Amino acid sequence: MDKRVPDRARGTRLPLHAPRLRIGLLGGSFNPPHAAHRSASLFALRRLGLDRVWWLVTPGNPLKDTGGLPALGQRLAAARALADHPRIDVTDIEARFGTRYSVDTLRILKRRYPQVRFVWLMGADNLVNFHRWRNWRAIAALVPIAVIDRGLVSLGAHGARAPRSLARYRLPEHAARTLPGRRPPAWVIVHGLKLPLSSTALRGLQDNKSQ
Repeated sequence: MDKRVPDRARGTRLPLHAPRLRIGLLGGSFNPPHAAHRSASLFALRRLGLDRVWWLVTPGNPLKDTGGLPALGQRLAAARALADHPRIDVTDIEARFGTRYSVDTLRILKRRYPQVRFVWLMGADNLVNFHRWRNWRAIAALVPIAVIDRGLVSLGAHGARAPRSLARYRLPEHAARTLPGRRPPAWVIVHGLKLPLSSTALRGLQDNKSQ
């Protein structure tokens, strides 16, 4: 048992899973959930040959100010209403696990379900700051990573610290469908989704409208 990971994971019910299922994990505060979350998930299902995508709605992002963050239940309900797809599961497992950092969530999932083929999904905008995540190298060693290109917001991602450090593990895009079966570290950038929405931008628009 990894003593750094809370033990509240035991008994937690997860969405549909089984050995060898290829499951994408999309984490975030989903404040608010938006069309790019759904489009990126459907894009990943298709391009990576995934069976399902789980949205991991976090209690709060350690890298962001959570002072005005809506309640978890409110964000879960909004995410489920938006997802509306039989292969997208909206979950609060991080709250149930008692984990704050993605690396700890992944350690629990990998320990409990070693035969499930989990893939971490992130937008290319997040790749720019990936080196600021807690134990980001451990994340890359735990699961393959698929980076979803999002057009103009992705322009600065390729020269960032994390992709430079992990360059030798990057797969060519034509091998994207093999990613879930790869031994990590392994990652790929997939292109074709041109929907540069972000929760931060949407909150800014909402704040401007309310003024």
